[in-house]
Amino acid sequence: MSAEVEFAPSGFSAAELPPRPAGNIAAAALRFGSLIAFAAILIIFSLTAPYFLSIGNIGNVLGQSAISGVLAIGLTIVLIAGGSNVVTGGIDLSLAANMGLSAAVYASLTQFGYGDATAVAAAILTGALIGTVNAIAVVYAGIVPLLATLAVMNVVAGLELVLTGNTVLPASTPFLSALSASDAFGIPVLAYVLLVFTAITTAIVQYTPLGLRLYAVGEFPDAARAAGLPLRRLLAGAFVASGVSGGIAGILSVSYLSGSTTGAGEMLLPVVVTALLGSVFSRRLVPTVTGTLLSALLVGFLVNGFQLLNISSTLVSGVQGVLILIVVSATTLLRRQEA
Repeated sequence: MSAEVEFAPSGFSAAELPPRPAGNIAAAALRFGSLIAFAAILIIFSLTAPYFLSIGNIGNVLGQSAISGVLAIGLTIVLIAGGSNVVTGGIDLSLAANMGLSAAVYASLTQFGYGDATAVAAAILTGALIGTVNAIAVVYAGIVPLLATLAVMNVVAGLELVLTGNTVLPASTPFLSALSASDAFGIPVLAYVLLVFTAITTAIVQYTPLGLRLYAVGEFPDAARAAGLPLRRLLAGAFVASGVSGGIAGILSVSYLSGSTTGAGEMLLPVVVTALLGSVFSRRLVPTVTGTLLSALLVGFLVNGFQLLNISSTLVSGVQGVLILIVVSATTLLRRQEA
């Protein structure tokens, strides 16, 4: 059973809830409007940009979206467990810096002569430790997630600069070469990594009792507490899972860029855009892993289309900012209307 279920307020059954046709129409318009916008982008670019819908280019978009997609899925888990209010609820601003430090750890270990297995384990462990620090700061120290993860982001970014000396650390191993390769159809291996990672995370978060508990903790914490759910442990686990996603993204980054590079913090805005935009692909306007994948592809196709048409990439940041404003404003208004 999918974790994306309907909950009725205490004291009312689903049949007794008064109908809200205006809210339902608005929610449907927002959801299908996003799908229509997605389709419109595909149609416009397919008519104006050469080879836009070719198999090779679609695979290229998937591969380019792998890193931001994995990070956004990690952020989605935190959004689910912490609630959709990014100020007082679930948010992890340290993910991009997490990826940068994890990549630096991986590249450093390979330069010291360690094998891929050790480097992979160290990168994932680094991400998990950063997620654990976030969990302690938010869940046990009671710091607002926005401030806690912002502070951790700066600390992690500083550690990356110390480790790398603010320079590029090249890395080349058989495992990295395999990750950066493409199949016979020209589809990058990173595209398959993104799809497999999404499938596994979706199965856990949206189709297991654990996922249902995460949604309950994020959307109805009082009811979840009354039901005896371990709220703090579930929220802490969400931050650790997000940290692990950062570690995995760090490995993918080293593969894609052939080493650890500076400037990982620039990934933060696209990741936040992708995670927040994913809610409009849900029938209840809540974060879902599959919605985040669709959002990652939407942003990926948008960037790719701009590149094929030789449109300045600086416009992409502006478009992403507008998307955040529209999505957050629309979902906030709809939830107020439904309350």
